[in-house]
Amino acid sequence: MTITKDQTIASIVLPGEFEAHRHWYPKALNATIHPMISFFLNLEQERIVSRYCHMHPKVDARKLTEILNYKSKYFLWGGADLLNVTSAGGKRQMVVIENNSCPSGQKSMPLIDDNKEQGSYRLMIERTFKPYLKNLRHKINGGLAVIYDKNEMETSGYAEVIADVMNEPVYYISFSKDDPDPGVRFEDGVMHVRNAEGVFIPIRAAFRYLTQKPWNRLPLHCKTRILNPIIACLAGGRNKMVAAKAYDFFNTELNSYGLNINTPETIWDVNKAEIPLWVKKMGGHAVIKVPYSNAGQGVYTIVSQKELDAFMAMDFDYDLFIVQSLIGNYNWSSITSAGKLYHVGTIPNQKNQAYVADIRMMVSSTKQGIRPLCTYARRSENPLVDNITESTNSWKMLGTNLSYKNPDGTWNSDTNRLVLMDRRDFNKLGIGLDDLIEAFIQTVLSMVAIDKMALNLVNKQGKFRMRLFKSLNDDLSLIDEIKIK
Repeated sequence: MTITKDQTIASIVLPGEFEAHRHWYPKALNATIHPMISFFLNLEQERIVSRYCHMHPKVDARKLTEILNYKSKYFLWGGADLLNVTSAGGKRQMVVIENNSCPSGQKSMPLIDDNKEQGSYRLMIERTFKPYLKNLRHKINGGLAVIYDKNEMETSGYAEVIADVMNEPVYYISFSKDDPDPGVRFEDGVMHVRNAEGVFIPIRAAFRYLTQKPWNRLPLHCKTRILNPIIACLAGGRNKMVAAKAYDFFNTELNSYGLNINTPETIWDVNKAEIPLWVKKMGGHAVIKVPYSNAGQGVYTIVSQKELDAFMAMDFDYDLFIVQSLIGNYNWSSITSAGKLYHVGTIPNQKNQAYVADIRMMVSSTKQGIRPLCTYARRSENPLVDNITESTNSWKMLGTNLSYKNPDGTWNSDTNRLVLMDRRDFNKLGIGLDDLIEAFIQTVLSMVAIDKMALNLVNKQGKFRMRLFKSLNDDLSLIDEIKIK
């Protein structure tokens, strides 16, 4: 069969092909992990619970242990973005901004053990992906695949580690939302990928890193086992609207146990015309989010009328938005019912400048409960200032995502703002062991909330409950994109 230049084909990754230099940023490849990070990642669950309950005496230890031992069904691998914030009274906390169903982070993580060169790539595959393939409901005589739409540095690393762990070839293939002739298709619920001969090969299980509208090409009902399945995205892993509601529902359940998912004050299901009213209510400072975007896209920080006007002049694919309280400097954070929260920020540099930084905590579901895999941080482009003007560019002070889109549609990362968890960078963050434990527990709580939402969105027969989903997220533009089967 003849292959045309527009056809996407899979490459084959064989066992023994892993090369570390291809799967880490150069600055991370030779970094030495900070002792506190190593200590945290090796802490036993009992010690984490004991310490957290000591610091938060109203927390029910048995309930926290139960949550940390939670066995996820749909949302098995996640990465939360958290802000280290404080109040005027000095109460510090980690606030969850979002939890991602295809998180990056491995390429930014120094090795925990220099003798294990595959690092937490291998931990992820051995602890979570390999067990996920046991007891497959549909027996498919097919191969393994890794599908992706960005982040080749990490996705190719996963492909090479899967080949080693499973001891078999892995099909590695791009699957973007704009592909004119994709090399991935579904037949009777089974994923097939196009090989170099133009033949579509059945796939029994796939590891996927699809971040851009994954629900428009991955079906909800699929016989091929996919990690994470698309229901995890719609339930909150790529859907900030439903995630906000999942957190709210779970917080109601957690309230009597002294636990809580910390989030900014959130207003959901907001039509564009209503946005100026909510921004005004929050004191003229707010964050507006397109609920289904990621990688720093579709997030707009508003601190002035100029920024609000610029947002209102834009056109969007979707009808509904989220408005959240803005966490900035104490002098210009949102006014909420709970008071003001503002960034702790990095330790001031030699110019006495502090930057906003967020922390990514990646975790996965294992036989031993939900465990941390890796962590890193990112800082903003510009330092925080005490006072703002009408010309202030708030995103450059508050935006931390490293991803940016090139004019040709490809993605790149601004690694100058990457803060490693190594001996050199970690101290700049001004956080300690208790902050890391708090970040981990907040990540787990948000992950469990989304998995519970996913469970509610599937009936006893395993079918998607579209009517319930519409009641939670009645955005016709999104619903029209969802691929059911």
